Amino acid sequence: MNLIIRKAKVVDPQSPFHNQTVDVKITQGVIEEIGTSLLNIDTHEELQQEGLHISQGWFDTSVSLGEPGWEDRETIANGLSVAAKSGFTGIALQPNSYPVMDNQSQIHFVKQKAAGAATELFPIGALTKNSEDKDLAELFDMKNAGAVAFGDYNKSMANANLLKIGLQYTQDFDGLVIAFSQDENIKGNGVANEGIVSTRLGLKGIPNLAEELIVARNLFLLEYTGGKLHIPTVSTAKSVALIKEAKAKGLNVSCSVSVHHLVLTDEKLQGFDTRYKVTPPLRTEADRKALLAGVLDNTIDCITSDHNPIDIEHKKMEFDLAKNGTIGLESAFGALQTVLPLDKIIEKLTFGKTILNIESHPIEKGNNASLSLFTTEENWTFNKENILSKSKNSAFLGQSMKGKAIGIYNQGKLVTHG
Repeated sequence: MNLIIRKAKVVDPQSPFHNQTVDVKITQGVIEEIGTSLLNIDTHEELQQEGLHISQGWFDTSVSLGEPGWEDRETIANGLSVAAKSGFTGIALQPNSYPVMDNQSQIHFVKQKAAGAATELFPIGALTKNSEDKDLAELFDMKNAGAVAFGDYNKSMANANLLKIGLQYTQDFDGLVIAFSQDENIKGNGVANEGIVSTRLGLKGIPNLAEELIVARNLFLLEYTGGKLHIPTVSTAKSVALIKEAKAKGLNVSCSVSVHHLVLTDEKLQGFDTRYKVTPPLRTEADRKALLAGVLDNTIDCITSDHNPIDIEHKKMEFDLAKNGTIGLESAFGALQTVLPLDKIIEKLTFGKTILNIESHPIEKGNNASLSLFTTEENWTFNKENILSKSKNSAFLGQSMKGKAIGIYNQGKLVTHG
């Protein structure tokens, strides 16, 4: 659709219009003109809203949707609609479907299901067959089919040699390896962060060491092999320090942090509410502050919602038995605005494209229009009516928010809450 966005403040350091309030005229999906009081001779629809801001399209590096196999949790069609209304023009889809996305036909399937949606879907292929940590999956075939990276969602590779081979093999085609880091033996039967809260509640603990040991190991492997490594959803101060040290050495490593680890702590577990049972577990206030510092000094490259819908049968049960995960697309922007400055949020919600080698579109005349639309001032509380996903397992219910995602313009389509 052809559109004129009226009186929108641009938040895009790569744009000559950064921090200016302008009109943006979009014709057939391309930015035709940027200025003030642009003429409209009844050829374009118009969008105007009090306090409207626009930025380059946000990108989420870790989204689970369920389909194929777990459509009761979420479908690709509805998941992409949720992402669009939450301000995301692109998502990286995790391979934890049923069956696992570990071959080119699975990659083709999800891309076909996503065709025509306003939010673009970029599949992550499983690193090992069926994500079982025994044999490498068909990485090169999946790369040719459209996979943007390779990793086993929330599964840490016990077999260090297999990860070593994966890092070596992917260099032949500039592939990116994603290595979730958690020592399963040290984690054991743990269900919450090991500390004062877990002790008080009688919950088995997962020490920070479980993450940090594997982060250190994976960085040693990267130093040995070369290649590109992404460490997703780090959660401890020591992990951030290890990655900072590795970057100083010149290693090609990137990392992400989830919104819930930047906003929430293990104090939320007081009522044994399974909505707060996530992987890795919510940590302490000291870790949360270290993660925020890692975002601000750019040790942490991007922020993800780590959106993971879980059906009620596997979530609303005893804490020890409930599945880990929270939905997060709908609440991501509003929650982040309570802990970080706007420019840093936009930077970290868009940098995932650089990590995954996906083209960016600065807000400039002649570029494709790939825009996130949002406001920044409104204070509100996230509740059930704000959940757009099929699953309702949000750790942010009752949480204070600031500012709202309105929607996106992408792929020639406008999608908003209205």
